[in-house]
Amino acid sequence: MPDNITVELKFLADLDQPLVYIPSEGGGDETEHQGNFASHEVEIRNAREELPSTSLDVQGFRLVSQQTQVGDFYDDAEIGSVYHAEVTALLKTLTGAQRVEVFDDTRRASSHDVQTRRKIREPANIVHNDYTARSGIKRLQDHFVDRPDEAEQLLEQRFAIINVWRSIAGTISDYPLVMCDATTVRPEDHISMERRARERIGELQVALCHPEQRWYYYPAMQMDEALVFKTFDSAEDGRTRFTPHSSCKDPTAPADAPPRESIETRCLVFF
Repeated sequence: MPDNITVELKFLADLDQPLVYIPSEGGGDETEHQGNFASHEVEIRNAREELPSTSLDVQGFRLVSQQTQVGDFYDDAEIGSVYHAEVTALLKTLTGAQRVEVFDDTRRASSHDVQTRRKIREPANIVHNDYTARSGIKRLQDHFVDRPDEAEQLLEQRFAIINVWRSIAGTISDYPLVMCDATTVRPEDHISMERRARERIGELQVALCHPEQRWYYYPAMQMDEALVFKTFDSAEDGRTRFTPHSSCKDPTAPADAPPRESIETRCLVFF
């Protein structure tokens, strides 16, 4: 099993400039990050060896085994008819949730050629978390925009936004998803940043680097494994609400390693 790796992760450097995140649309373009960012050397620990047991409510992430019946992860119809049901069942079992609403699928590839051919996005390359305390609530409201009364009822109970990430093309040999143990992140390390996409204006979190942060990855992830992580929780009772994460070049990857291809499915999870 691979040892820990040392990589460069891009963090927010300071608050001297306005912060705006303009996501790529897929097809070979690149996400734009407005603001002052700086790369830091970070040790990424092998979670298979050093952190074999985790919790969504503590560290913020968890690796699970999950077979899938999806034959083609680039077939939107199959994703909607087969994969969403698999993800829903997984999250209900994993969290005890009463209801799961899938609202987004994002495919990514580390190869520019695959991005262009498949019209998909590049791996994220800054340390971030997808939602803030405000934008998590706004995402629920946007999802139920045609049912505002139902949205208001759902806001009265605890809900979370949970992502399910997996390989869609064999073993992940390079550009793994790297996770920060949420218990090692100080509240002041989370900084809100405007997310300015074509379809909506939202908000995410970027992070300041701090030496107490501990980072992990799962080397050689397989297609029958899913990395589940929490990006928002409405509960303010001490459990983890946000989980910083990123992607990076693995310096130990073989020169001929196949490009990483992945899908990340975002879900509203109601308890």
